Amino acid sequence: MQRRQFNQSISASVALMVLAAHQQAWALSLSDLTDKDASAGLKAALEKGALAAVGLLGKTDGFLGNPAVRIPLPGYLEDAASLLRKFGQGKRVDELVTSMNRAAEAAVPMGKDLLVGAVKSMSVTDAKKILTGGDNSVTQFFADKTRTPLGEKFLPVVTKATEKVGLAAKYNKVASKAAGLGLVKKEDANIQQYVTGKSLDGLYTIIGQEERKIRQDPIGAGSDILKKVFGALK
Repeated sequence: MQRRQFNQSISASVALMVLAAHQQAWALSLSDLTDKDASAGLKAALEKGALAAVGLLGKTDGFLGNPAVRIPLPGYLEDAASLLRKFGQGKRVDELVTSMNRAAEAAVPMGKDLLVGAVKSMSVTDAKKILTGGDNSVTQFFADKTRTPLGEKFLPVVTKATEKVGLAAKYNKVASKAAGLGLVKKEDANIQQYVTGKSLDGLYTIIGQEERKIRQDPIGAGSDILKKVFGALK
């Protein structure tokens, strides 16, 4: 009787040990799969958001017709715009605003490859920062990874577009002197640099908006991995 009880006890212990080992192995594989899926889902969302943003902004009126990203005159020139209009320079002011936004619209499509490349090379650490970050975590990720190289790509396009408007050169000349006196921010003292910076700000803003839409409606995004990851988070 005692021997049978002993054997039963041993059998139960072995069974519990096997079950525990199995559960531990399953939990580890599940955790790994979750990390993998979360990373894949986030990458899919970011790439989809980046491409959508490029498509929205890289067309006629993508910037000019969107109040959220429309590029205004630099502060110094904005203040002087009403005075310029009084002296019959309103058309030239409008031409400059239009050329600034058209320059941004022409430049944005050139950033598609860099944006997609940044997503594909995203590390696990990057993914965790984005998933645990605030509303601006996506914007910050792209800014950290792409702002400098995109700026280098955008600047020649912006320069070519704005040089067609004579007021741009005059602004640069006056603003440069004003910046030396502390009357104009250094980053606003050159119209081409200013437009390039605003183009990037607008691009990152729209990418963030598009990525949030995907998180909120993963089913509407039409991707199985997005449905799996972000659907589970809802």
